[in-house]
Amino acid sequence: MRPLAVIGNVNVDLILGPAAPWPKAGTEIIVDHDELRVGGAAGNSALAWQALGIEFEIAANIGSDQFGRWLAEAFGHRAEKWPVRPEKTTLSVGITHPDGERTFFTTTGHLPRFSLADVFAVVDGAKLRGGYALLCGAFLTDDLTREYGALFDWAERHDITVALDTGWPLDGWTEENCAATKAWLSRSGIALLNEVETTTLAGIAAPIEAAREIRSHMPEGAIVVVKRGPDGAIAIGPDGLLVSVEAPLVAVVDTIGAGDVFNAAFLAALAKDEPLISCLTAGTEVASRAISTLPRSYGDPSSLQEPVS
Repeated sequence: MRPLAVIGNVNVDLILGPAAPWPKAGTEIIVDHDELRVGGAAGNSALAWQALGIEFEIAANIGSDQFGRWLAEAFGHRAEKWPVRPEKTTLSVGITHPDGERTFFTTTGHLPRFSLADVFAVVDGAKLRGGYALLCGAFLTDDLTREYGALFDWAERHDITVALDTGWPLDGWTEENCAATKAWLSRSGIALLNEVETTTLAGIAAPIEAAREIRSHMPEGAIVVVKRGPDGAIAIGPDGLLVSVEAPLVAVVDTIGAGDVFNAAFLAALAKDEPLISCLTAGTEVASRAISTLPRSYGDPSSLQEPVS
């Protein structure tokens, strides 16, 4: 199996809901569901790999408070070299709604101070050679994002394929954010985007054509994955051919982090040199299991082969 690493944002998620209608100011409502868990795109992907018995490295930083220590404890030895910042740990409160939508309230916290030096404190380029690095949280990790050029240079020197999932920009897909993302994708071997991100970034309403447009600006042999939630996923493979899978029908508990879990399962299968359709299937099935279980479950190592029933 090819080596795997994830680089990006790890923070605390407090999930509450469902809430409907949105409460008036000065009032209080009771909700049925609450869960305090490791969050952030990198954290969500790493939790899935951990549950699935996948070997990996995770480069992140934490704040100098109780939440920071709690995050580190969740990953044991993998967090031993995480730098501790003097800021408070980033906290994200997610309010779920009955229609599957969610609203987030997030503190700035420690994430903007995650740097390239922090990555190199954890990830050994020689050990990751020939493998995949999932790069996420681009619009939250300010210090590292400014050094993306050097990070891509490092990946190229060590024959590491970057799988990019930027997440949604806090100020939306402005012209500047689109230009920056396209520049990063031009040096990434894999794009892992949701449907709205894909069509918005490409400026094309049809997801398949949008994916093809994005791939045309990426290196030769690149893979573009479009995560479509309940509609499954599609991908344009290294040969330029379209592959698609449907998602299992499940009763949703909450969808927060679904795309991150998909990323983890997809890359775990890809690292085993599975066919692209098997990688898409793994991503949709493990993500479907995660969003339909409470407490959240990713399955076990066999989950990469067994379908969700």
